[in-house]
Amino acid sequence: MANNYTYKVRKKDNIDRVVKRFIKKCKKLGIIDEIKDRQHYTKPSEKRRRAKERAIRRRIKEERKRRK
Repeated sequence: MANNYTYKVRKKDNIDRVVKRFIKKCKKLGIIDEIKDRQHYTKPSEKRRRAKERAIRRRIKEERKRRK
């Protein structure tokens, strides 16, 4: 996932807000998560196991929403 994300700064934008928006956009695109994942090697079996766990948590969460 090679993204070169840019954010155009307007003249009256506060620099703190610009940085905050940029970080928020990077998190939404998954860039931050990918960087954390690539810091250490994870075996394919470990990736599959984590993916299954995430899917199970996601399904449980969706079921709770439907019941309400």
